[in-house]
Amino acid sequence: MLNPFFTSGSRACLVALSLSLLPATVMLSAPAHADELMKWERVPLQIPLKTGQERVIFVDKNVRVGFPPALNGKLRVQSTGGAVYLKADSDFPQTRLQLQDMESGEVILLDVRTTATASTEPVKIVYSGDVSTLSSAAAGTGEKAATDGNSTQAKRKKVSYKAPIPVLLTRYAAQNLYAPVRTVEAVPGIHPVNPHLPSRITTLYPSAPVTVSPVAGWGVAGRTVIALRIRNSSPQKVVLDPRELQGQFVTATFQHRWLGAAGTPEDTTTLYLVTAGRPDDAFIREPSIAHKAATRPAQKVIRYEN
Repeated sequence: MLNPFFTSGSRACLVALSLSLLPATVMLSAPAHADELMKWERVPLQIPLKTGQERVIFVDKNVRVGFPPALNGKLRVQSTGGAVYLKADSDFPQTRLQLQDMESGEVILLDVRTTATASTEPVKIVYSGDVSTLSSAAAGTGEKAATDGNSTQAKRKKVSYKAPIPVLLTRYAAQNLYAPVRTVEAVPGIHPVNPHLPSRITTLYPSAPVTVSPVAGWGVAGRTVIALRIRNSSPQKVVLDPRELQGQFVTATFQHRWLGAAGTPEDTTTLYLVTAGRPDDAFIREPSIAHKAATRPAQKVIRYEN
């Protein structure tokens, strides 16, 4: 059973780098250069690097970077504010990096390598149109883009998904937690969601000896998927049954059908719950929270009369 968190090893190591900062001395002493423009058209972009020199890639998206373990100790990667900073500490052959948009899931591919003649000028990635892997339903019908009067700009087509929203959300969540970045299917409009749930939920699955903790959430089109970690706390195998869940959910999907005894590699899995409206409203309120709400003294109302 796989652990629902990224680990290093044979699988590509993912680096979520949204808070890294360049040293102030580097930013102050870096000379001004013209940006080299590269257009992303689903073809891997060639990024040559000079060993010992840093090169900046302006992505203009909040991304996380995926790279193979073979580059550990050879390539330094930092990301902040829509820019990715690459520095080759030693020579290496052409290797592929993946930049995943944290909002849409879109993956941009970079083929990086070291060469003595590489430029150190910043690279700016430019885009044209929707580069996601899902297209609108009308795209395959040969429908021509409409124009407005003398305007030459085509009207943007409304995205129509190829699968039900709960299916798309569940698959997207599972890919983000279990799969390498390069395999995550981009879905237009999907964005991270804070479910505003307690760190431990006791009312969801009270009939089973498990602990439940929220991991992450994503939403689109009025639906939200919440990924929760389910861990067996007993010495016995637990068969998971979605019919035993307590709450108001659109769909419920377990990553695995059973849990091994506590302390074994199989004692943990992930549950995906799709909700309508606010995610926290779909769950039964925790007893401690409900008790606090019930015992909270009523606010005194002061009436003013003319």
